[in-house]
Amino acid sequence: MATDWRTAGLSPADTVLAEWAVRLTIQPSSVTPDDIKRLRDVGFDDRAIHDAAQVVSYFNYINRMADSLGVDEETWLRRWEEPDVAGNETPSC
Repeated sequence: MATDWRTAGLSPADTVLAEWAVRLTIQPSSVTPDDIKRLRDVGFDDRAIHDAAQVVSYFNYINRMADSLGVDEETWLRRWEEPDVAGNETPSC
């Protein structure tokens, strides 16, 4: 999941959540009541949907702020694709 959630074998509920999160990120004005219904249909209650919207929106906000201000990458953080300092591969999620 660290590199592609589409191939991670997520549960149906988590797949619907990830699809919605991508849509909320890329084209937020396209989210409709039907999207919320799909989330409810796979088991998310209104609180879980609200919490997920808060998390997705917060990450989008922080990334947009960093991009707009030209914030450099934090070089002390390793990329998901890179082994850690002990040479261990990133565990699959």
